[in-house]
Amino acid sequence: MADKGVTLRELKERPVTDLHGVNSRKAEMLQKIEVRSVLDLITVYPRRYIDRSKQTTIADLTVGEEGMVLVTVAKVATRRMRNRRSLVEVTVEDETGRMRLVFFNQPWRSKQLTEDKEAIIFGRLDLYQGNKQMTNPIVDLVGDRTGRIVAVYPQSEVAGVQSWDLDALVAEALRRVMKVRGFEDPVPKEIRENYRLVDRSTAFLQIHRPGSMQEVAEARRRLVFDELLRIQLELVQRKVQLERSTKGISHNASGFLTTAFHEQLPYTLTGAQKRVIDEILTDLKKGLPMHRLLQGDVGSGKTVVAVTALLSAVQGGHQGAFMAPTEVLAEQHYLGISDLLQNMNVEDDSTLLGQRPLRVEILTSSASSSQRKLIVEKLANGGVDIVVGTHALIQDEISFSSLGVVVIDEQHRFGVDQRAALREKQSDGMAPDVLVMTATPIPRTAAMTVYGDLDVSILDEMPLGRTPIETFWIKEEQAAWESIREEVKEGKQAYVVCPLIDESDSLNVRSAEETFTRLSEEVFSDLRVELLHGRIKSDEKNQVMEKFRQGETDILVATTVIEVGVDVPNATVMVVLDAYRFGIAQLHQLRGRVGRGSSSSACFLVGDAGTAIGEERLKALVQTTDGFELAEVDLELRGEGTIMADRQKGRNDLRLASLRRDREWVEIAREVAIGIVSGDPDLNSHVGLRNEISAVLEESDGEYLLKS
Repeated sequence: MADKGVTLRELKERPVTDLHGVNSRKAEMLQKIEVRSVLDLITVYPRRYIDRSKQTTIADLTVGEEGMVLVTVAKVATRRMRNRRSLVEVTVEDETGRMRLVFFNQPWRSKQLTEDKEAIIFGRLDLYQGNKQMTNPIVDLVGDRTGRIVAVYPQSEVAGVQSWDLDALVAEALRRVMKVRGFEDPVPKEIRENYRLVDRSTAFLQIHRPGSMQEVAEARRRLVFDELLRIQLELVQRKVQLERSTKGISHNASGFLTTAFHEQLPYTLTGAQKRVIDEILTDLKKGLPMHRLLQGDVGSGKTVVAVTALLSAVQGGHQGAFMAPTEVLAEQHYLGISDLLQNMNVEDDSTLLGQRPLRVEILTSSASSSQRKLIVEKLANGGVDIVVGTHALIQDEISFSSLGVVVIDEQHRFGVDQRAALREKQSDGMAPDVLVMTATPIPRTAAMTVYGDLDVSILDEMPLGRTPIETFWIKEEQAAWESIREEVKEGKQAYVVCPLIDESDSLNVRSAEETFTRLSEEVFSDLRVELLHGRIKSDEKNQVMEKFRQGETDILVATTVIEVGVDVPNATVMVVLDAYRFGIAQLHQLRGRVGRGSSSSACFLVGDAGTAIGEERLKALVQTTDGFELAEVDLELRGEGTIMADRQKGRNDLRLASLRRDREWVEIAREVAIGIVSGDPDLNSHVGLRNEISAVLEESDGEYLLKS
């Protein structure tokens, strides 16, 4: 039973104006940094701490190196330079000496740094005319805080909110909460004891007013756990509710079609494919709708797994739908799936021989009206077994006779409502099983948090015959053109990818249009060069891709329209111009367009790195072709912000937790959530946690999770 302290919901409902000293003007300033309630305020956590017992002094700073020091302002002077820019000179001191701070074109510093104010200064120490000086250092004002550990809060010059403003308001909020009855702690005592977690009141006090760095660590651990547990409880509870409230199809998952399909394959399934197929077939046998994420690196054999799932539906008299994000990719999958299933027959008692050919169709927006009408009729009367398409599959006039399994490729490219609409296409009220595929490997912790409402299967083994791709990072493009010419002489083909369609005045990067013109008219005027990008009409796109697939084109200049799924085994060279403009996942996907046959392949990443992070990114791609390893590197380089943004909504709850630093706690929170929900699906015995989830995670987030 949780104690009856102040709940997070109560604090969320308390406007920050309830605090002493917060007038309408200050409330307006706080709103600019998204602080509207007392809960918003106390979850603005310090971004760093100064341990005064260990702080560096001015005397200990090393010339040429960065350092941080707590100082008092002794003198401030402002003057105009010849170019009319302002120069603010501030003399600061501590008990060991003095130094000068110089701020160029920051006139507001003279008001921020007034005499006798205490500030934490971080910057590089230089010598100027024999005196110690920092130029444009980072400044944190800490007011008159006493005590050994000083918390430094994020500041906003735009909002006019300083560290000491937040410090004083947080202190007032905590004083009021503790004076009333402290914080409610809805996490059961046995869980807290099991993981050695401090209670919530202690955690909030220690994160904002620590007596030692050990207390900071203890507080952070508890509050990180709380954030992750809320998300995992929401995800697990939604998943359980979905299973309880929807009726699924119990498929005969080990029937004649899947067996015949595997027997006719010209190669042996990998161990990973067999394991994942078993996981999926186990799901399909249940009367609950499957909701599974299939992660597999480029070329790991996801299509064969997906087709197995679709055939499980067909052999039970249902239909399968395969949904792709682009027409180019839908066409690619249609050709690939049709080829895999060209000799397959379906049992049919209405025919003379008791069987008929398995029927695969494609439906995209480029289909003619007569083609479209015919396919729509067949989908409704059961005349199509498997349909491949784009978002055209979820338009209003389309219904299925009995939709059994849905495969969605690269699901992050689809909106939530689109995925929900596809599920609702089932006419008999039975929910189809859903398999979501991605060739963009996601770090384990991110998958558990971002896609935590999905069961996850991983293809972590490459089929025999996949040739390794050698990757080069080059500053000039000449070596790439020489490689292309050599490969074309051998009868091979190449891709050249650009970040933009047209030239840009503001961005100094190469465009597909300009590159196509230059390559076709100058560099490779004797070769067959084609252009493909998103603004080309659908039928023309398909023609360009078909020519490339048939070997009638030597070089395809494109944008990232060919990023996912395009499969031309004869292509052996990938050149990415201005590679720094792409993320790790995109570059890895692009590289995966080659190396799909038995010939050795090469990928050239062309151009400067742009930034230090850009350099790390390109070096990582040169060093490994393992997508899961690259996903971890990506998480380290970018942080979780971008990954969490895949959720689209509601992931702002991670104020403190980090998917990089807190991998262990993600897994612990998942285990705890499963344990709680399995014994108490509606959280009736954990009312405090239930109320907290609804208070902290917006209702729209719940809807998002349910639909995703």
